[in-house]
Amino acid sequence: MPVSTATGKTASRLIDRRIRDLGGWRGETLARMRALILEADPEMTEEWKWGTPVWSHHGIVCTGEAYAKVVKLTFARGARIPDPKRLFNSSLEGSTRRAIDIHEGEKVDAGAFKALVKAAVAQNGPPAAVVLSGGNPRIAKAEGDAPVQAYIAGMPGWKRDLGKRLDALIVRNVPNVRKAVKWNSPLYGIEARGWFLGVHTFARYVKVAFFRGTSLRPVPPGASKGKDTRYIDIHEGDELDEAQMAIWVKQAAALPGWVPGRPS
Repeated sequence: MPVSTATGKTASRLIDRRIRDLGGWRGETLARMRALILEADPEMTEEWKWGTPVWSHHGIVCTGEAYAKVVKLTFARGARIPDPKRLFNSSLEGSTRRAIDIHEGEKVDAGAFKALVKAAVAQNGPPAAVVLSGGNPRIAKAEGDAPVQAYIAGMPGWKRDLGKRLDALIVRNVPNVRKAVKWNSPLYGIEARGWFLGVHTFARYVKVAFFRGTSLRPVPPGASKGKDTRYIDIHEGDELDEAQMAIWVKQAAALPGWVPGRPS
């Protein structure tokens, strides 16, 4: 019996098979557009629905259909995203979807197409976060950048901009950083070495925790009940010293991190 719905590796294998079965220019075109979609958003999820490839991130981004004379990429919410290069050439009459029909011998501007994909992901946006009392977003425990971005998107008011600045600063100074959300807090660490930094939102401030803070120089100012941890509390209107924060982040990432359940 044919598979009607699948996600993850099973869906990717079904898409591989569809490309092989199509062969010729249609298979080559679908393979090329699939590669551009995954390049544009490495966290894209491949799915198989309605007998066709589907690419999703916080909702459907687009489908990849193949007909006798055309390969069609249909963007689920294409009518709401900018298309300065006018790649959309089909399904133009509707108020929601837009499509790109690609005929044999036609090429699609790769840069413009990837920009469409990124805009479609941004249009979907992360799932709305539930904000707990005290202003801290509640995000399900998960590994990776996506739950951290969902947490940041749920930070209320001025704290959201601060969360974005902190996240960008950490990634800039620790390119191989590992991310997760645990205990309703974004955590940053190094693979196989534990977590070096955590963020938590309170009603009047955002707390940045360095789990080996007593080993940093200078030692961050906030004392903790834990013998190794030091805090920085950032209130609205405080000037974020990015230079000092970058120094602490680099030092912290170079130290053995905190591993929950393991004695310090």
